[in-house]
Amino acid sequence: MRTSFKLFLSAGLLALSASCIPAPAAAQNAAVSTNLAGYANFGTLNCEASYAVARRWSLTAGVRYNPFTFSEGVEDGNRQFRQRTFAVGTRFWPWHIYSGWWLAAKAQYQEYNIGGFVSPQTREGDRVGGALSLGYTYMLGPHFNVEAGTGLWAGKDWYTLYACPTCGRTLDKGNTMFVMLNEILLGLSYVF
Repeated sequence: MRTSFKLFLSAGLLALSASCIPAPAAAQNAAVSTNLAGYANFGTLNCEASYAVARRWSLTAGVRYNPFTFSEGVEDGNRQFRQRTFAVGTRFWPWHIYSGWWLAAKAQYQEYNIGGFVSPQTREGDRVGGALSLGYTYMLGPHFNVEAGTGLWAGKDWYTLYACPTCGRTLDKGNTMFVMLNEILLGLSYVF
């Protein structure tokens, strides 16, 4: 058993070091990434896949998911930033794909339930809109990149406002237009 663990560890270290060795020029057409700053948003799980369709253009599809509710030490109910977000879009790379500055546009849908932080009120609903983002990707090696960026999104929000997270008493219901911060991106990506 101990020998198989050493063999597994050696194979893993060999694979990791091989991915950092410069490879001959080849097309890198796909990437998967995660926003590490997203995990600081109450544990929001996230992933984005990207596929290069031209020298300066890539298509993206991403998902963010947060099922967590925090109730420990809270007297007036729950604290939550639950969400399911789906996005599809494109990135323009002025220099080369998966390297340097980029500008992104995407269509986005979000189902959310947020509340219990500042007051016991909870807001839940659905948002649909478009987002614009700007960022920079730094190549760590032939397969690993670090990304930084930010963006805004705007659209329509259909919401219900409740008096508390658990009582179900409705205070307001309706729809409104919104403009808000979409994300703060500090990501890690793997390029295939």
